[in-house]
Parts: sequence; structure tokens; C-alpha cells
Amino acid sequence: MRIISREMRGIPFFLLQEYLVELGGTQGRDDLITGQGWKIKLTRMEPYRLHALSVGQTRLDMELEDEIADQFLERFAIKTLRAGA
Repeated sequence: MRIISREMRGIPFFLLQEYLVELGGTQGRDDLITGQGWKIKLTRMEPYRLHALSVGQTRLDMELEDEIADQFLERFAIKTLRAGA
């Protein structure tokens, strides 16, 4: 079992939920999303502030079975990839 905690900025909470459901998860209580071999708890955090700029933040506490961890993390990284100008 791999346990990973990650904080993400700039992707709305609802969109992270949607991405995890698209990756095969089922929305449960208390913002817990579970899939085959994994479960992720989403927690809203205080927005990150830099002067007048405010960006939403979410904490992800992941529990991933060793057999699927690398593949899942790769698929999740592709889902959350953002390109800048």
C-alpha cells in the first residue's frame, strides 16, 4: 500500500472530484472517492494568496495498492496537466 499526500492549487475542487470519477472512482461520503485498488480523500484548504491573487487549494490523501499505484498516478497526472502560455 502506498500512502501519498499532495496539495494541489488551481484546479477547482469539483473538477478534481470529476476527474477521479472519470478514472473509475465512486463518490462517497465526506469527499472520499474510491476505485478499484485506491481511495482518495479530498479536503478543501484555505486559498493560496499572493497579494491580490487568490487560488483555491485541495489536499489529496491517497491510498493506492502497490500493483496499480504507478499506473494510476500516471493517469492522474495526465488528467491534471495544465499548459501555460
